[in-house]
Amino acid sequence: MATPGQPTSYKSDYCELAHNYCLLGATNEVLAGYFDVVPRTIDNWIATHPDFADAVRRGRAVADAVVVRALFERAKGFSHQVSRTTLYRGEERTVTNTVSYPPDTQACMFWLRNRQRDYWQAKAEAPLEVVDDMAARLDAAGESMRHAAE
Repeated sequence: MATPGQPTSYKSDYCELAHNYCLLGATNEVLAGYFDVVPRTIDNWIATHPDFADAVRRGRAVADAVVVRALFERAKGFSHQVSRTTLYRGEERTVTNTVSYPPDTQACMFWLRNRQRDYWQAKAEAPLEVVDDMAARLDAAGESMRHAAE
């Protein structure tokens, strides 16, 4: 009969905490630090506690969606309103401006390389085969000289 291992430090309250931390972009290593366990324990909790795994997945899905939206906005360019209050001749006035950001080429490339990999993947050019290989020519010359001497 196998002896039982150490009792788990998992608590059902951890689901909501893990969800909230994953909304902020927490990785398994960050969660492990927060719960004061090793990262492998977080992996085990995800594998053995479906409610914990679901909370982590849902939190990460929301965080990823926010980042994807921001990347998409940055790739296509965007505008937003900025309001500030200034003092003009002793009177407060609110000034509203529209700030525009042009499309970002690097964000576009990143987006396309990940979304349409077949068309936009940065492929390294295949090295051209060297037809005029110096070592092969020297070997061939040596062989021909050896046969000529015989």
